[in-house]
Amino acid sequence: MNETLTVLKERRSCRKFKPDMIKEEELAAVLEAGTYAATGKGRQSPIIIAVTDKELRDRISEENRKIGGWDEGFDPFYGAPVILIVLAQKDVPTHVYDGSLVMGNLMNAAQSLGLGNIWIHRAKEEFASDFGREILQKLGIEGEYEGIGHCALGYAAEPAKAAAPRKEHYVYRI
Repeated sequence: MNETLTVLKERRSCRKFKPDMIKEEELAAVLEAGTYAATGKGRQSPIIIAVTDKELRDRISEENRKIGGWDEGFDPFYGAPVILIVLAQKDVPTHVYDGSLVMGNLMNAAQSLGLGNIWIHRAKEEFASDFGREILQKLGIEGEYEGIGHCALGYAAEPAKAAAPRKEHYVYRI
C-alpha cells in the first residue's frame, strides 16, 4: 500500500500528549499542508491560527472547557502543546466544508510526520464570543469568521489504539 493510503488508514485521535514542543520544521510542514486543502471555487476562505504560546493555549483550553461543560481542571486539548485553529469566512457558502478539508489536511500531515493529533470542536462558539473576537482583533484579522475546529498537535504520550472495524454497509456501489 502506498504511503498516503497508509497515513489515511492509520491516523487516530490522540488523547494524551507529551508536554514537549514540536519542532518548528514539523509545525511549518503541517501548516503548509493545511493551506493546500481543496476549497470551493478555489476561494481559500479558511485561515489557520497556530497557537504555541502556552499562556494563550491555556486560556483557549479553559474557554473550551467552559463551553463544553467539563469540570475545572479538565484540559479538552489533552495536554497538546500546539493548537491549530481553523476558521473560515462566513460569507463564503462553502466555508464549513472548506475549513473541514483544511482540518483533514492538518491531521493527515501530522500523522505522516509521526505527530499525535485530534480534532477538538467548539471553535464556533469560542469565536462567536468576545473571547474569540478579541484574539482576532489582536491579530488584526478583520471580517466575519466562523470557527471550524481545533487541531491539537504534539508528540503522543502513548501508542495509538487500533482502528475500530469499519461498519457494514459503509460503501454502496452502483
